[in-house]
Amino acid sequence: MLKHLLPRETSFFDYFEKLSVHISEACVILREALAGGMDLRTASSRVKDVEHAADSITHECIEALHKTFITPFDRGDIHNLVKHLDDIIDLVEAAVVRMDLYEVDAIRPEALELADLLVKAAGTIGETVRGLRRLGKSSGIPALCIELHRIENQADVVHRTALVRLFHENEERAIYVFKWKEILEYLERATDQCEDVANIIEGVLIEAS
Repeated sequence: MLKHLLPRETSFFDYFEKLSVHISEACVILREALAGGMDLRTASSRVKDVEHAADSITHECIEALHKTFITPFDRGDIHNLVKHLDDIIDLVEAAVVRMDLYEVDAIRPEALELADLLVKAAGTIGETVRGLRRLGKSSGIPALCIELHRIENQADVVHRTALVRLFHENEERAIYVFKWKEILEYLERATDQCEDVANIIEGVLIEAS
């Protein structure tokens, strides 16, 4: 009798997977814009649409979390995971919007490197959250989390190199330096969020073991 009175379990895995798809979409748009395959105004508009769709999924997931009695793992972990997935898209959007706003022309090569790393991280996140449906070593999640840590470490190196070159080559162009420093920092913070996702999922694995 009791089971009929309790709210039906929501498939939170669906929310994670939908967000991972939007992360990939946003990162691909970013890379395409930096590679010259899409004008910045179009990229900005498209990534905003992706961000709005991701926000809707995030809000829906959090509402479901408040209403669901039984969850597949810790409620706090679910909330943190969905928020960090959404934050990745927010940071990518912030970078693309500023590229458009600042009307950047010559693209910094390190920005494209960071975009490539974000596309890789997005694909890895997609595999990782799909593995959550079958928690355990057989899911391949531990190796995927290690890959996310590796990507973030690589992004740190690229970011530091980018800042050194930016300041060294443009000492007399303060506004140019300001614009690109901000854009590069958004991209680097997005990779940090990808690593945070790995940290949360690793914690889920520990709790489930």
